[in-house]
Formats: sequence, structure tokens, C-alpha cells
Amino acid sequence: MDIKEYIESGKAVLGIEFGSTRIKACLVGEDMMPVAQGSFTWENRLENNIWTYHEDEMTDGLRAAYADLCADVEKKYGTKIVSLASVGISAMMHGYLAFDADDRLLVPFRTWRNTITEDAAAELTELFGFNIPERWSIAHLYHAILAGEEHVPAIRKFTTLAGYIHFLLTGENVLGIGDASGMFPVSDKTMDYDADMISKFRELIKPRNFPWDIADILPRVLPAGAEAGKLTESGAKLLDPTGTLRAGIPFCPPEGDAGTGMAATNSVGVRTGNISAGTSVFAMTVLEKPLENVHREIDVVATPDGLPTAMVHCNNCTSDLNAWVGIFREVSLLFGGSGDLNEIYTKLYQCAMQGAPDCGGLVSYNTLSGEPVIGLEEGRPMQVRLPDAKFTLADFMRSNLYSAMAAIKLGMDILTKSENVKIDGMVGHGGMFKTKGTAQKLMAGALGIPITVMSTAGEGGPWGMALLAAYSVYKNENETLSAFLGSRVFGNAEKQTEAPDKSDSEGFDAYMERYLAGLDAEKKACSIK
Repeated sequence: MDIKEYIESGKAVLGIEFGSTRIKACLVGEDMMPVAQGSFTWENRLENNIWTYHEDEMTDGLRAAYADLCADVEKKYGTKIVSLASVGISAMMHGYLAFDADDRLLVPFRTWRNTITEDAAAELTELFGFNIPERWSIAHLYHAILAGEEHVPAIRKFTTLAGYIHFLLTGENVLGIGDASGMFPVSDKTMDYDADMISKFRELIKPRNFPWDIADILPRVLPAGAEAGKLTESGAKLLDPTGTLRAGIPFCPPEGDAGTGMAATNSVGVRTGNISAGTSVFAMTVLEKPLENVHREIDVVATPDGLPTAMVHCNNCTSDLNAWVGIFREVSLLFGGSGDLNEIYTKLYQCAMQGAPDCGGLVSYNTLSGEPVIGLEEGRPMQVRLPDAKFTLADFMRSNLYSAMAAIKLGMDILTKSENVKIDGMVGHGGMFKTKGTAQKLMAGALGIPITVMSTAGEGGPWGMALLAAYSVYKNENETLSAFLGSRVFGNAEKQTEAPDKSDSEGFDAYMERYLAGLDAEKKACSIK
């Protein structure tokens, strides 16, 4: 079929992802490639010391991104979306959305970016013998319990952002196992929440006599490929107020952005991995065997089909770098330049490649917010240079790129050196890898692992979610997710791989020595109010 006919036949698949700065919609055609896209820009805000997004922004943004997609479809193909084969919702993992019996949000959404749950996460980690990061939903719930927050007795369900949007559209309180694994530990044997840890948490809070049980307020867990409900009449009106979109469309399990990143990079098999570098940065490695030790820097989550996966997550990546690019754009405009951001990013990234391998005595700290991997509770972006440093633009830009990779390097070293995890290579995706051969080459040197960027790297999470939605309706009987992606999507994908360069690796190691030496100053800077 041609694309127009495919859309009109209701066979196209839709993925929508709520990212940190944009809500993006991606429509996939018969060849599993994007045929139309839409987006809505939003930004988290710090209110009462909590990083959050407002509830109306979630629904308004959902409608706006879908409307933008529909406009793209009409412009390109002269038609409208009336029905779809499947829809999938994904979003930033973790965080805390708690609701009462009438489905009213009890407190403002607490995003993954919050680092207020340190004591709760540490206590649960000791109780479970399993790392519970500060971002995880169960850490947020237990933090609220320890703080005696008034809303806790009224909770009847809590979920992630993807789970909430999915519920609004389908009425189903479910999660894909990958996203669920960032709420509460899961078992790859039962494909559900870990029963032993559920029992331990139940006993931990038993003296408080809450009128709910932890197993009842968590979303139901589903693997990739399962049907997770259908678009309701109210959901159709929410998504498309024009009334063009019909109810009854099947939905796949909602997933987190880690799971969509794995799907979008064909990184769901053992010894594969991917690294997503944007506002935050995380590296996912599918494990051959369980880790031998508990590491506070390593999350153990799951692929969308339930395989155990080591996740190194860092709150900060390109936000401070983007701010500096904004400054250079102002300079460009001041001197009569076009101010074209794509051109500025490309030239600055290319300039960084001319910098000294160790950045010539410059050190950057990109910590806009707290960073648990380096023990930082709050963020204070900072630039430091040795008195005899040349302070060139090339060294400055390289230092800022290195800073975006520093925390993830510390976590990955634990996996590869302490746990001896074997990684054949990693696929890079996200905004940081858009300029060909720059951040990719530096990341390979930093991690000591070959980094591959595919021609589809720019498609990202919404495309990955669309692929998971397509898997739920177009897979063959008994076809695994890995087989589906490998044969139906990535069989002929163009890709380019950068192997670690010795000079880059040695330079990054020298940079890291200075970076670690200056961490006390970075932490001290947090006293500046």
C-alpha cells in the first residue's frame, strides 16, 4: 500500500512519548519507519523544592502533540487519522503520581529529577538487599510515609507518567514490565513484582495501619506484546477533541523511556546495550547473569519483555551544555549571524574535536540538579580551569562534552571493571549524538566501548514506543521481541561505529582525575543560595 492508503485503512501504528522537554508523537507505516510526527514543547519547573509538571500540562501537551501529528499527516498525505492498528504511550520513568479512590491526583507529580528520597531509598535498599534508587516510585512512596504526609492514607493507586496517560486513554491501570521495574523490583521468573520484596515492604509498613495493601495500589504488570486495553470514548475525546479518531483502538503496555530506547536501538538481547544522551543520560546493558553485589550506582530493571538489565542513570547530561550553546547563539546574533541552532551545535561540537584530549586543564561540572552517582544532593553548574590553561574554545567545548559523560563513566566502570560485565558494544541515541562522529567518538573513548549510531538514531523514544505497539499487533506467533526487531525493523539499518581511540581514552582518564579532585568544591558550591 502507499502511505495514504495504509493510514486510511487503519493499519498505521502510533507511539507517543512524554520526554523531559518535548512530548513527541510518531506514526509508523508498513515498513516500520516513521511516516509522520508531531510534538509539543514543555519544561519541568521547580516548585516548593519539587521538580514537577502540572496536571493540565500533561493533557494539554498530549492533545497538542497529537494535533501536530494530525496536521503533519494532512499536509503530507491529504488525509485524516480515523483509526489505528495500535497505540503505545511512553514517558520518563520513575517518579510519583498518587491518586485517591476517585482518581484525583493527591499531590503534584514528583518527577525522576527529585533527589528528596535519599533516606527512604537507603532504608529500602538495606531491607531488600537490592538497590532502590532515589528516583524509583517506591522510594517516593516510602519517603511520603516517613514524612507523615497527609495524603498517604487516601492513596488507592500510584503509577508513573506513562501509566497515568495510559489510564486516561484506556481506563486500565497497567504498566509494561520495563516501566514497572522502575516503580518496584520485578522478577524475570514470574514477570511480576518480586513477591518476597512485596512481603517485606508489607511488613515494614504494617504498624502504620494504612487502609491499602502495596500489591493492590501498584499497576498490573504486562510484558511486551500483550494487549493493555482499548481506547475508550472519553480517551478518544481527550486525545482528539475534533471527534475524528474512533474509540476501540488496542493499546500495548505503556513503557518507560528506557524501554523505548532499547527498542529503538535493537538493544533487547543479552550483551547488548544502548546509551541515551539528552537532558539526562542513561546506559542500559542486558545482563547474562545477575550482578554479584548491590551497587547504589546501578539500577537493575527490565527490558520490555522482562530480561534483567543494568541501568546507570544520571540526572544531568546536556542541559548545561545547551545553556552554553544558547550563550554562543546570543553572541552570533549580536554580531549579525543567523543564530541557527543546528549550525551552532554542529560547529561547536566539531570544534571540540580539535581540543586537547585532556581539555588542557579545564574542568566543567554540568550539575544543574542533584546527581546521586557522584553524591551531589543539589546542582550548581561550575567551570574550573588551571591558571596556565590555554582556555580555548575547543578545550572549553570538549570539557563541556566530557562533563556530560563524567557521571555515566563512573557507573559504567562499576559494571565493566567491578562486576566484569561483558558488553559487545552500545548503540548511542538522543540529541547528543546528532552531530556525526563527535560525541559518539568521545563517548567511545570515555567508556572504552565501541559506540554505534544508526541512521534511525534521531527517531528516539516515540519511534521505539511505536515499534512496541507494532509488535503487539504484527508479531508472528511465538516471535520474540528481539527477533521481531532484528528481522522486521533493523535488518538493513545503516549504522556507523566508532571504536575507542587510545588518545581519547587516556585524555578522558586524565580529565576524570581533575574532575574527581574538584568534587569537594562542587559540593561546597551548593551552599550558595
